[in-house]
Amino acid sequence: MAITSNVLVTTGNVIYTSTNNSVVSVMYFCNTDSTYARNINVYLVSSGGTAGSANQIYKDIQIAPKDTFVVDMEKLVLGNGDFISADVSANASVTSTVSYVGI
Repeated sequence: MAITSNVLVTTGNVIYTSTNNSVVSVMYFCNTDSTYARNINVYLVSSGGTAGSANQIYKDIQIAPKDTFVVDMEKLVLGNGDFISADVSANASVTSTVSYVGI
């Protein structure tokens, strides 16, 4: 099992790209802001694709100040080049951590 972490900006964050095949077991989105809630959007994109409404899996999820949104109910099986992208309502206010394993 491995992890990758990112500090999100408002657009264009690829938070994980599968090499060969992999399973994402959990994703964490932590609002590090002490005062303001932040919204995130998450996209599951096929290799060669672009993040957009057609592949959005979470929309406008609000995370309270100093709180974490955890995605762990379903496992995501990704092929080579498939990726997960996310955006946030304010730069550098949310971190993402993805835990995955190659298969």
